[in-house]
Formats: sequence, structure tokens, C-alpha cells
Amino acid sequence: MNLNDLQLESIVLPGVDPKRPIIIAGPCSAETEQQVMDTARGIAVQGIKMFRSGIWKPRTKPGGFEGVGAAGLAWLKRVKRETGMYTAIEVATREHVFEALKAGIDIFWIGARTTVNPFAVQEIADALRGADLPILIKNPVNPDLELWIGAIQRVYGAGLRRLGAVHRGFSSYEKKRYRNEPQWQIPIELRRRIPNLPIFCDPSHISGQRDLIAPLSQQAMDLNFDGLLIETHCNPDAAWSDANQQITPEMLDHLLCMLVIRNANRPSESLAELRCRIDHIDDQIVELLSKRMQIAGEIGVYKKEHEMPIFQAARYAEILERCTELAKHLDLNPDFIRQFIKEVHEESIRRQMMIMN
Repeated sequence: MNLNDLQLESIVLPGVDPKRPIIIAGPCSAETEQQVMDTARGIAVQGIKMFRSGIWKPRTKPGGFEGVGAAGLAWLKRVKRETGMYTAIEVATREHVFEALKAGIDIFWIGARTTVNPFAVQEIADALRGADLPILIKNPVNPDLELWIGAIQRVYGAGLRRLGAVHRGFSSYEKKRYRNEPQWQIPIELRRRIPNLPIFCDPSHISGQRDLIAPLSQQAMDLNFDGLLIETHCNPDAAWSDANQQITPEMLDHLLCMLVIRNANRPSESLAELRCRIDHIDDQIVELLSKRMQIAGEIGVYKKEHEMPIFQAARYAEILERCTELAKHLDLNPDFIRQFIKEVHEESIRRQMMIMN
């Protein structure tokens, strides 16, 4: 299937402002009817037209709250009836699709844990065959663009044309700033490959903490994303799942008022995109330096246990020579790299001296 041949249709529903950003907001999980309605009313008064909520919740480990199930669909029908908002949920199985279609849910999304499994995506696509509603496909949990594109192609192949992608970040086994690393270069490349595909950002799942949702939302707008999925709860601190990454309707209103919306008619490789790529690489550099210093500390412990001197002149000379030669090969300034390695080595020595003392 040639990606340039995808004939996609608008995902914008009647009454929704097509201008960026398109907002889909609501709680991580539908917990009780009262919680759903209180949150929906708080969102609706801000003019937001799309309400999201988890009905079936895939959890990493057993024993966690896995959603209220099909019973919660009646609550979403009430949201639609009383507020006029469209409703959106995640579906992960054929049965989820059938139940949600019967309940008149307006928007479906395929979650990150499902996108990694082509069999599951195909099952959902087949169950949706003949439906005419927006389908959003989240990126897989691992940073695999081809797997993401493959899921989009499977849903398209089932006859669905109102498609969008959701960038929710990528898992990492290491402890980092974000719950899921943004790796902005991946959705940027997705846009290059499928230019007419709407892309949403899910800053709640990327951040894992509410104070990072606003800056991530702004980054998404700077990158010309089409919309945002933001987890919003009437009482986020008491949420039954992912409490730290949910905000109140009032916080959502403030966030949206502060967003700066750039000109959408700009080159795809914009200054903001280039800066995001730089930011990503800078983050990687800092994380790698942290790992290097941890290993330097382990070397310091070894030297102390074996009564070895901290400074090893021959080893330092070897590092300088190897990195200088590599710099030449990579078209980097050798003097810059020598100075950089000098600073890194001095910090390593300082850490080892602390261990010795």
C-alpha cells in the first residue's frame, strides 16, 4: 500500500471548530457516574466538544483498576445527552468495538499496547469494517515507526477513511524525565510520510506528571500537531488510575488560554521542529553523561578497594587520542572534543576523589 495513495477524510465532527487545536478531554478512567458527569460538565462549560474516558483499561500488571467495563458506556451516553459533547473511548478487542458501536460512541482510539500487536489491530479493523467514524491510532509503546504505520494501514485497509494518529511517547526501561519519552522525530517523520494524516499529542501519557502537560502541549502546537488529548478529572488527586498525569477542568481552561498557536502554513521542517530535534539530542547527551558518571563512581569504588591511584595517565591519554580520532572521522572540531573530554574527565576524577575520602 503506497502511503501517498491514502485517501483520508476529515475527522472533524459537526459543531467542532476545525482550527487547531482540536481538544479531546476527560478522565483516564470512568470511575463512577457522578465522577464522569462532574468532569464532563466542568469541561463542557469551556466549549470543548469531545469527551474522552477509559472504559476498559489495560494495566501493566494484574490487580490494578482495569475499568468499569461496558456499564460505563451508559454514563457516556448520558454525557452526550446532557452536555452535547461527542464521546471517545479506547477499544482493544472485537467485543469492545461491538459494545461501543451499540452505545453510539462517536470516536474510537486504538491504544499503544494494542498497536504493537498486528493481530489485535487487524481484529479491531475487521470489527470496524463498514463503520463511518473517526479512528485514532496511538503509537506503539516501543519507538517503531513502521509498526505505527502498519497499524494505520490495517485500519485503512478495512475501509476506514477518517483516521488520525496520536503521539503518546515511547516507553524506556531507564528512569527519565518523562513517563514516556517524546522522541518528537518519530511523529515528525510520520507526518513526512503521510502528510494528510491528522496527528494529535497526548501530553498526559508523555509527561506522567501534570506540571509538564502545558509545556508539552505547547511543543506539540509548535510542531503543527492538529490536536491534544488531555486527561482531565474533577478531582485528579483521588483518581483511581494515573492520578499524577490528570488535571482539573479549571487547569485545562488555563492551559488552553495560554497556548500560543503558530502559523500552520509553514514548511514541514520548521525552526520549531529543528529545535525539538536539538532538544531531544541534548537530553540524550545529558542522560549519557549521567550514565558515564555512574560508571566512573563504580571505577572509583574498585580503585579504593584495590588501593589504586585515581589518576591513570596512560588511560587518559588513550581516551583523548581515541575521541580525537573519532571527532576527525565525524567531521567535528578535534580541539572542541579534546576540551569536552577534558571537562568530563575532570568531573570523573572529582567524583572518584569523593569516594576515596
